[in-house]
Amino acid sequence: MTKHILIIDDDLEILEVIKIVLEEKGYEVTTLSDGNSLTQKLQLNIPDLILLDIWMSGIDGPEIAKSLKSDEKTKKIPIIMISANNEGARLAKEVQAEEFLAKPFDIDDLLNIVNKYLS
Repeated sequence: MTKHILIIDDDLEILEVIKIVLEEKGYEVTTLSDGNSLTQKLQLNIPDLILLDIWMSGIDGPEIAKSLKSDEKTKKIPIIMISANNEGARLAKEVQAEEFLAKPFDIDDLLNIVNKYLS
C-alpha cells in the first residue's frame, strides 16, 4: 500500500521540491501552503506522515502540531517539523513532534527520516 505524506509549508518552491523527491520514491504526496484548509484535507485522507514548517503566516506549525497531537484521529501521525529557525528543534520537542529537520537540508537526510517512520 502506498504511504501518504502531507507537506505543509508556505514556501512554494520547497513544497514543490519535496513533493517531487518523495513522489519519485513512490510516496503519495499532498501539499498545503498554509494550515487553514488542513481540517478539510484530513477529513478526506489521513496521512501516514506530516512534514510541517514551523513559521508560516496565519496558523503556524506549532499550533498545527498541538492540534494534531491532541486529536484522537491524528495524534499517532508522525510529525517532522522543518525550519531554518535555530529555535526549531526546541519548538518541535515542545509540541511533541517526532523529529526536527533544519533548513536547508540534504535530500538524503529528509529521505532517511521519512523512511524511519514509514518503513
